[in-house]
Amino acid sequence: MVTTQDIVDEARGWLGTPYVHQASVKGAGTDCLGLLRGVWRSVIGHEPEAVPTYSMDWSEPQGEERMWAAARRNLVERPGNFLAPGCVLLFRMRDAGVAKHLGIVSEAGAVPRFIHAYSGHGVVENTLSDPWRRRVVACFEFPLEGN
Repeated sequence: MVTTQDIVDEARGWLGTPYVHQASVKGAGTDCLGLLRGVWRSVIGHEPEAVPTYSMDWSEPQGEERMWAAARRNLVERPGNFLAPGCVLLFRMRDAGVAKHLGIVSEAGAVPRFIHAYSGHGVVENTLSDPWRRRVVACFEFPLEGN
């Protein structure tokens, strides 16, 4: 049975992977969605749906919440203040923009941390600082047995 620790361990295995837009190959290149997809493939299996080609601005010009809609279709939505290891956080990178960044919670204690693929940095583990926390618009869990 897959656990949330398995999700965190797999995400940590991607640390240091370079940032490459639309990629999802551990050690070679990934973006934030590619990281989530790679973790999914490792802990759950086949991806639940095909990922369409997307630009770096996602659906910003159209104002469409495509990433949020896909997360709702494939993950288990939790309250916005829910924070546990293995949770998937969805971020809005600017106030009027669409939600277009993802991260996986790695630690949820007094100093929460998350793993994400960030342009110019690759896959990193960061503190979920107040500036990051303010950008969180939704929280999800992988569809594991029992949740």
